[in-house]
Amino acid sequence: MRSRVARAFALTGYFSLLAVVLAWHVWLYPSTRLPVSLVLMFTAVPLLVPLRGVLHGRPRAHLWAALLSLAYFVHGVGETMANPAERWLGLAEVGSSLLLFFSATLFARWAGAHRRGEIGGGT
Repeated sequence: MRSRVARAFALTGYFSLLAVVLAWHVWLYPSTRLPVSLVLMFTAVPLLVPLRGVLHGRPRAHLWAALLSLAYFVHGVGETMANPAERWLGLAEVGSSLLLFFSATLFARWAGAHRRGEIGGGT
């Protein structure tokens, strides 16, 4: 039960982070110095790497997504501090990445314990 709740939160964090990144760099504040396609290649494409595993509920893919979310957390904190005009987007990126990190980590722990036969989830 708790792994299903963690997975639901992980999917919410994953897709909200992807939505924030896409909206930020395509519609709301597109880059004036670099082509949008180049910016998306470095911001949105890395999120697509663990997508299949996350959608299929694989614990290892959730761990990779959690590790990947840390880079978005750092970016969001930097933008929040450095750019007042885009501060709200930085905060949205920070919130989404934290939701993804914690829920994906918990899902991987609980689902992995369940698959190993430790029904209680371990300590």
